[in-house]
Amino acid sequence: MKPLFSLLSPAGARARLNVLIFHRVLREPDPLFPDEVDAARFDELLGWVGSWFNVLPLDEAARRLAEGSLPARAAALSFDDGYADNHDVALPLLRRHGLPCSFFVATGFLDGGRMWNDTLIESVRRSARPELDLRGLVDGQGQDLGRHPLGDTASRREALGRLIGRVKYLPPEPRVACVDAIAARAEVAPPGDLMMTSAQVKALRDAGMQIGAHTVSHPILATLAPREAADEIERSRDALQALLGEKVGLFAYPNGKPGTDYLPEVHPGIVRELGFDAAVSTRWATARRGDDVFQIPRFTPWDRGRLKFGLRLVRNLSN
Repeated sequence: MKPLFSLLSPAGARARLNVLIFHRVLREPDPLFPDEVDAARFDELLGWVGSWFNVLPLDEAARRLAEGSLPARAAALSFDDGYADNHDVALPLLRRHGLPCSFFVATGFLDGGRMWNDTLIESVRRSARPELDLRGLVDGQGQDLGRHPLGDTASRREALGRLIGRVKYLPPEPRVACVDAIAARAEVAPPGDLMMTSAQVKALRDAGMQIGAHTVSHPILATLAPREAADEIERSRDALQALLGEKVGLFAYPNGKPGTDYLPEVHPGIVRELGFDAAVSTRWATARRGDDVFQIPRFTPWDRGRLKFGLRLVRNLSN
């Protein structure tokens, strides 16, 4: 695969930057989310990526992209949100393979916090009830959330597939209230150790990894007034800078879809004005010289086989 990647992404001005995005690396596969990356898969994937690409720290990659000085087959690795398994499971594997990575942390969930989607996921996973009755609760469109069978793993997976997208675009405070109400209906007390501690974030940095900002409460920036969005971005950066004692120059847009989750005509300008060096989205593509370094795309193929995984990367580089 390496000659093909070199052809599609040569060194210099014609280079392309392939940034891969992850969220979690589980110790063991999760029946509810069979496509989520576990330790064995991540280890295998790092071996493929490390043999095919020149993996750079993201800040260096963004700078060299703008300069036109990227090496052939340039790539970077990133994680979003700040899950504890980033430190406990992913970090040892990254160190074993000798690969740098950037971790984008939503600071409001450090030290015992929990993201809204995990409250929902763990409520459905842990409920002993045969059915989750959510009548009277509404989604982002004002529609009733209804009733959801929980008789087996497939039913729970289907319930989560329906509910996550419907709750996702509620404003932050109503969203938290909604998932807390779902936990109460499920008769579940969700865990408080899913996200990193401040000490774990510092340990990532001390291990040579990069830390980037990802807002405080992980809101959909497109739903906020510009001043509120700027406050979320700035406070997350300031909290990380105070924790680490150094500049935090990278930012990742929550959810990250341009035009849906953030506004290309608004939020990159805010990030630039706040003094960041680069920012990443979740648009599937590779970055070329001349592209906006405050909207660097990211991509991860989920194929399990080496050949299919590589061919998916080839397709992304060819677009």
